[in-house]
Amino acid sequence: MRLGRRYARPSQHFLRAFSLNSLRRAKIADLVTRRPVSALSVQKILIVRVSSLGDVVHNMPAIADIRRRHPDAQIDWLVEESFKPLVELVHGVRRAIPFSLRRWRKSLLSAANWREIGAFRRALAAEKYDLVIDCQGLIKTAWVASWAHGPLVGLGNRTDGAGYEWPARYFYDRSITIEPHTHVVERTRQLVAAALNEPAPQPTDEIDFGLDTGQAAKALAGAGLNLPVPYVVFVHATSRADKQWPDANWIELGQALVRRGVSLVLPWGSDAERATSERLAREFGEAAIVPPRLTLPAVVGLIDGAAATVGVDTGLVHIAAALKRPTVELYNFATAWRTGGYWSPEVVNLGTAGQPPTLAQVKTALAGFGLL
Repeated sequence: MRLGRRYARPSQHFLRAFSLNSLRRAKIADLVTRRPVSALSVQKILIVRVSSLGDVVHNMPAIADIRRRHPDAQIDWLVEESFKPLVELVHGVRRAIPFSLRRWRKSLLSAANWREIGAFRRALAAEKYDLVIDCQGLIKTAWVASWAHGPLVGLGNRTDGAGYEWPARYFYDRSITIEPHTHVVERTRQLVAAALNEPAPQPTDEIDFGLDTGQAAKALAGAGLNLPVPYVVFVHATSRADKQWPDANWIELGQALVRRGVSLVLPWGSDAERATSERLAREFGEAAIVPPRLTLPAVVGLIDGAAATVGVDTGLVHIAAALKRPTVELYNFATAWRTGGYWSPEVVNLGTAGQPPTLAQVKTALAGFGLL
């Protein structure tokens, strides 16, 4: 099964394993046991959004939307196990249910692995939901969402730049069509509102990511860091080389901040990222900190305490935007309209296709925050 979130076509592996006829038969069998959706009866809801980090963050405002109209609703969230601690910070989530597909795929022939998968499926089916919403629209998410006990609603079409696999619709009791040119945050908010038979969100509605910064601060304190104030977080790491910002820009920007008495913190998530953080930090001397590998809650605490975060289009920068903290998002492609923060004047999106963000633009943004 294809895991890439940007691919619209189902994998050949999936098509060999399942025919569309079998999907239709499974769909009919599910419809016999599922109840129709009724907004008045919604008490227990399962949200399915398993990955990636940035997409998990962009899914969070839907929880606050549900709680505004259904303050007593019990909301569970099915998410990739590595992101479970982050989802547990979201106000209104009763339970973050870990989905371990990435780990399971590494041991597909293991009997113990399949016993774990079976136990997971039985546990998921044991909980009765009034509504299950697949916010991701991939075969893997629609399939696992169909294991849950409750009417299943999902995306009916692909939106611009987002991952979608059309056979996912065969698992759904109801598919919701979204205008293709829609920001990822609004896509989920509109999907959830339609699933609940409620009006679409309005531009005047507050966008609340619901992150518990108090718990995040405790997680950061547990890391034992001695953080000077003020500090700026540099997020240089991304899985795609074409989304990076040149080292020379990071170095010149960091030196300018250091001259103004600002310290720098360079978090990392892999050995390669740590090596880059350490290489850049050497250019700033004692003013730079390369922390140990932090948990996601500790990262939230780190970013929440920063004077600003500057970073490329990646999950940690989207966390900064979600916290509505001073954030400079760097884009090398025309994708800021789809993933950039628009809900706070503290979030500045720079760059587009053919016009990557310049050092001067970033300095101007930081000057606006009173740092340069």
